Amino acid sequence: MRIGGFLKQSLIDWDGRIVAVVFTKGCNFRCGYCHNPSLVIPRLLETTPDLNADEIFGYLERRRNWLDGVVVTGGEPTLHKDLADFLERIRNLGLEVKLDTNGTHPDVLSELFRKKLVNFVALDVKHFVSRDHYARVTPTVTDAQIEAIRRTLALLREHPEVGHQFRTTLIPGVHAPEVAGQLSEMFAPDPIRFQEFRDGDLVRDYF
Repeated sequence: MRIGGFLKQSLIDWDGRIVAVVFTKGCNFRCGYCHNPSLVIPRLLETTPDLNADEIFGYLERRRNWLDGVVVTGGEPTLHKDLADFLERIRNLGLEVKLDTNGTHPDVLSELFRKKLVNFVALDVKHFVSRDHYARVTPTVTDAQIEAIRRTLALLREHPEVGHQFRTTLIPGVHAPEVAGQLSEMFAPDPIRFQEFRDGDLVRDYF
């Protein structure tokens, strides 16, 4: 699995837990607000060094009694064919796993759930789940990806043993003021978190 970043300790990436964070390379979305373009844009991705997984696991082994878990984020982790093997190594250390995903690979999630490799999923919901609305955030989105996200939503609700949370970054000029309330109603009683948009090194600057 291609890893572009590793945070040894975080108090904010999994509520109530001390975790390490692994950032995978590559993404199939091009969200204009992305703050990790070096993990997303191909020509930038190739200039970002790959981190050695064995060195990461060496650290996790040494700190396993001080950490509550590991967050695997990206990029988009479900693009990697060896994701299950990577998560299994984490679980074998006795650490729990939180996975951040855009929801476009429900078959991958289903397999991870079957193997009991994930304890919590944070699903980025870009907007109302339609191509027209999603395209306002990630213009490359396809109808097939929208259908996949709907399947992921259903999958999460079919697996109550896996905790989950929906989250949306509210972007001025893209999300109308009433969108937060409407999304909260749509996803109730499931939790949804609204994140504040922060301008920065945006992916759109690299199109």
